[in-house]
Amino acid sequence: MVPVIDLTKEYGIVLEGGGARGAYQVGAWRALAEAGVKISAVAGTSVGALNGALICMGDIDKAEHLWREVSYSQVMDVDDVLMSQIFMGTADPIETMKEMMRLLKDGGADITPLRKLIEENVDEEYIRKSPVAFYLLTFSISELKELDLGIDEIPPGMLNDLLIASAYLPVFKTERLHGKVYMDGGMFNNVPLPSLVNRDYKDIIMIRIFGPGREKKVKIPEDTTVYSIEPRVHLGNILDFDHRKSVRNMKIGYYDAKRLLYGLKGMIYYIEQTQEECYYLKQLVNLKPETLHFVSEAYKLDKDPALLHRNLFEVILPVVASELKLAKNWTYDELYLTMMEATAKLFRIQKYKIYTDTELLELIRSRAGKLDTLEEIPVFVYLILDIPGEE
Repeated sequence: MVPVIDLTKEYGIVLEGGGARGAYQVGAWRALAEAGVKISAVAGTSVGALNGALICMGDIDKAEHLWREVSYSQVMDVDDVLMSQIFMGTADPIETMKEMMRLLKDGGADITPLRKLIEENVDEEYIRKSPVAFYLLTFSISELKELDLGIDEIPPGMLNDLLIASAYLPVFKTERLHGKVYMDGGMFNNVPLPSLVNRDYKDIIMIRIFGPGREKKVKIPEDTTVYSIEPRVHLGNILDFDHRKSVRNMKIGYYDAKRLLYGLKGMIYYIEQTQEECYYLKQLVNLKPETLHFVSEAYKLDKDPALLHRNLFEVILPVVASELKLAKNWTYDELYLTMMEATAKLFRIQKYKIYTDTELLELIRSRAGKLDTLEEIPVFVYLILDIPGEE
């Protein structure tokens, strides 16, 4: 595959805040690194700041290991088993209430474990010498001021404290850092795009995780290009630090980054489109008469052989496009690929893999023979399989 972004340029990376969803960003980083994307700067809020520090250190294996092994008790002073049961909905209500009351009595969750995690994994001196510029956002409650700080503006020895300050969620126990109280930077700007735009970075990649918080708008100069890597599925609760969820989210981030890097098609799957629109149009034009007869019957249309193709192109395909929620100006390649994706999902074909359009079509058709019945299957499936159903 050939990248669709210019790999001769250097890119600034914007890392949104979002707690446990941060694993997604590390998966995306892996894909960027494999493609040879050169990173000149990182701006992060909350967990994005922590991941940004790891990117500046350049040790992607260490970052992946951290997220693969993460647990609730590595972030907060809580019981892993109980927290897992709470997020799975299987916790005993009485035990859950006791834990909530304990946290309220303590003034919030103790994040001493998070401090230890940062101390063990972040090398401030390495980051200060890194060729990748580092910026983080937090909010000083003591000064009622938003802070957008570059590594050169952070006093020596204070990086770890400010990483914690950037991630100070309201559920965490309030404590003073060097005499000041901070709040999670995401409460005031969870997507630190302005941090790079206002410093004149011209080529930027945002890695979104849609954490709660404010997203400040910024005017993008005409000579600035901003790309976005973002999930199309929910990444889970921002406090759900289950290592299995983290592994899943890293995989999603990896493939979503490849979608951007290589211009992959698909809303659900990752499809390398190797054919022009005429190929998909030909697939529809050449459908068997029996298939056309069946779909006309399904939509209660005239089954006169002379009208079958007219039924397909003037009535059936526009209705299918509407059912699949395509825009009104859809094209035949968009429609066909969307029908393929919906059919692949129905057949439970593996999602996290890159397919060419023809590979996915062949795989779908190979699965059709393994179904016990084709009853109650959407009509568009028959258009992809090119087989008639039971009238």
